[in-house]
This record gives sequence, C-alpha cells and structure tokens, in this order.
Amino acid sequence: MKYISTRGQAPELTFEEAMLTGLARDGGLYVPETWPTLSVDEIAGFAGQKYEDVAFAVMKPFIGDTFSDAEFREILAKSYASFEHDARCPLVQLDENHFLLELFHGPTLAFKDVAMQLIGQMFEVALKRRGETVTIVGATSGDTGSAAMEAFKGLDAVNLFIMYPHGRVSDVQRLQMTTPSESNVHALAVDGDFDTCQALLKDMFNDFEFRDGVKLAGVNSINWARVLAQVVYYFTSAVALGAPHRKVSFTVPTGNFGDIFAGYVAKRMGLPIDRLVIATNQNDILHRTMESGDHAKTGVTPSISPSMDIQVSSNFERLVFDLYDREGLAVAQLFDALKTDGNFALSQGALGKLRDEFDSGRCSEGETSATIKSMAARTGEILCPHSAVGVKVANEHRDGATPMITLATAHPAKFPAAVKDACGIHPELPPRMADLFDRDERFTRVDGTLDAVTKLIKDRIGA
Repeated sequence: MKYISTRGQAPELTFEEAMLTGLARDGGLYVPETWPTLSVDEIAGFAGQKYEDVAFAVMKPFIGDTFSDAEFREILAKSYASFEHDARCPLVQLDENHFLLELFHGPTLAFKDVAMQLIGQMFEVALKRRGETVTIVGATSGDTGSAAMEAFKGLDAVNLFIMYPHGRVSDVQRLQMTTPSESNVHALAVDGDFDTCQALLKDMFNDFEFRDGVKLAGVNSINWARVLAQVVYYFTSAVALGAPHRKVSFTVPTGNFGDIFAGYVAKRMGLPIDRLVIATNQNDILHRTMESGDHAKTGVTPSISPSMDIQVSSNFERLVFDLYDREGLAVAQLFDALKTDGNFALSQGALGKLRDEFDSGRCSEGETSATIKSMAARTGEILCPHSAVGVKVANEHRDGATPMITLATAHPAKFPAAVKDACGIHPELPPRMADLFDRDERFTRVDGTLDAVTKLIKDRIGA
C-alpha cells in the first residue's frame, strides 16, 4: 500500500513513512493510493470477535508489511489493555433504533485514546527499529493533547510538545495535559484559539529547515494512522447491529472532520453505511458548507463543547480530494484560497457528491444543554456536551427503520460545569483520576507566533 498527498506534489510513501512524516511536504495530507475493500463474508465474520481481532483485519490492508502479524497483534494488545471496558467501544441503547457508541473508556476518557494509544505503540516499535528519535508537535482543542501525553510520556525516542488554546479548554482537559511529570512531554498554552494552534503546526511542517532540524513528526488527525485507527469502531458497532445484512447510519459530533472521515473510509471499504450525519455546534462551517457549498471561515465562538470550536477542519481536505476525483492541483488551489481569502466554493459536481454521502445539522448552546437535561431525565444517560450535540442532530435525522449510532466522544466528567449547569448532576471522575485537581501543573504560556513556538521547542530539545 502506497500513500499519496492530497495536493499531488509530494513523493509516495509507505505506511511507516506516512505515519512518521505526518503532513506531506507539499502541504497536503496523506491518503491511501487506493481504498481496500472487505467482502460481505469478511465483515459478517466480525460478529462476536474481540475488538483487537477486528482491528487487525480492518487495518492490516493499510499497514502492509510495516509490522509483522505478530508485531501488530502485540501492538494492538498493548494499545487497548488500559481500556476499562472489555468491549473497548461498547454500544448503549438510547431509544428505538438509536444507539450511543461510547468511545471514552480509554485512559483519558475521550475517543482520541482509541487512536492515540495505538499510535504511541506504533511509533515506539518503528523508532526503536530505526534507532531514531523524533520531536512530535501537536495542536489540540482539548482531547488530542491529553491522549497524546498519556500515549507518549516517558518514551525515550520522543519529545512531545502539545499546543492548546490558553483559557479555551475545560479544567479537566487542561489538567490532563499539564500534570504529567515526565520530562519528555511539554504543555504549551498558546495565546489564540485552536485554529491558531493548528495553523502554527502546519507552518512548522512547511518550514523545512525547522522540520528537518528537529525531526518533526505529528500525531494530530493530519496523521493518517489516527484516522485509520478510528475506522475500526464503525465496523464493530455496525456489525453488532446486523451489518452487513442491514444498513446502519452514524451521527458524528465533529470539528476537525477526522472522526466522520473514518466513517467514510469504512463505507469505501464495504461497510453498508446508509447516511453519515455531520453534527456541528455553533461553529458550524461544515454544516454551512453542506447547505450552500461555500466553505467560509467566520471566526470561532467559544462554547461549552470546546473540542468542536474549529473553523479550519483539516480532514475535510481528505474528503475534498475524493470529491474532486483526486486532482491534487485543484485541492491545492482550494485550500490555498481558504488560507489567503478565508473561503472557497465547491463546484456543483463536488457539492452533489458531498450531499450524496453526508447529511448535517447544527446544535446551539441552549439546545446542547437541553439535550443533556432531557437525556438524563428520560434515560439516565449523562452526556458530555459534544455527545449531546450528536444526539440532538441524530434525532433530527433518524428515519425509524435504519439503526442510528451516535458517537459519544468524551466522558461527561471532562466537562463537569457544563453538565451540572444543564442537568444538575455533577459527573465524577473515575477513582484513578480522583486526585487530578490536586496534582502540580507544569506548562508554558507562549505567544501565538511561529517564531515564539519554534524557538521554545529548539531550546527545550537543544537543537
């Protein structure tokens, strides 16, 4: 399996090279050269299997010979050993034909653990084999950072720097990033919003002198391995509800488009997904794009669902690449326009393809709180604000006949103030995190400029 850039000007890479590289040198994102498919019998055979066994079968065609079968099975076993539910990503029924896919049973209580724990193990094996060290820099709107800290802390071959928007993450999210004591992980509180952090990350990858000098790698969802790991739970959940012999729909609360793009990949692989529903909060660039075809930034408004406070959805580029029949030059022109002008318009053909695959909806702050309150009262299920956005939009798109699975992306205890304000219940952290608010913090506040951040990173690693 070879990997190509969405902008068409970077060299083809193997899976290992794409994983360790992150962003392509032409500014694009790596995607598989072709989409492998699974047969109906192969998908049906996933019924009743362990999560790790399904993960092996789904991911192996993309990984090729990067890891031996024995290596990859060991990587998977280590990756999910810390999850607190034996099913890893269990389903809970909310209503008739409406199910919640709980993705928060990993060590930092968010769906990012499903991919990040795996990437940590993959990086460790690959880097040890190469005898190399790397500097990983990540941008986070909250959950990616803590998941990366947990996955990479203490590893000899990695220095990890996580940029998060100062004052724009929940207290629990912040503390999970600022309290690890291992010397190889660094929390950077950046003045700006998430889009500021993400733009800085892309600028670092495009500064080849810096990139090569510090051996830069990335674990944001610009990294293909992140998206690939998330494809697995679409298969496990759909098969649990009768796939491939019946279709299933998914609603995904999303900001950076990585989680729902994983659903698109699953569909391309042969999983019979009926509809993929994009759920946005008030920062609704993806919903507005679905309605009008105009992909236009309008500024970020802070919300009670901060992980979705995004206007530049990086993984949308991977989808646009397919919408434009994999014409890299066309994709480069569109996303250059987004950076310089703040918007681009999809062609009618591309917009039609987008609407053939996806639906969308928007959830306001008031509707988010109302959904948390109503679900607690009706079902006893306590939702985090992001999951509530998904449930509200899912209820608007359910048809009654096709099972709808809404992705629950975080544990409610990561957002205790918003949850308590909505339903009067204070969600408690699990016992292993009970002392989180008593731990010492360690972070550095930094200006949201490329010079400030790159200087700090070079100083820390002695480059």
